[in-house]
Amino acid sequence: MSDTPWIKAQASTDTGSCVEMRQHNGQIEVRDTKAHGTGPTLTFTKAEFSAWLDGATKGEFNHLAD
Repeated sequence: MSDTPWIKAQASTDTGSCVEMRQHNGQIEVRDTKAHGTGPTLTFTKAEFSAWLDGATKGEFNHLAD
């Protein structure tokens, strides 16, 4: 798995609802775009991120956005 640049979600807005992700050192990193690289970064193994992505694809977390 090669490193990638930060990728901002297409659903991100100009009003601060921004999330971006990248592959780095064999893991997936997630951060809030507003932090401009100075805020915390969440780091997940590929297996952890795959489990979350599977749940998100199946709609298991949709109630959290209500």
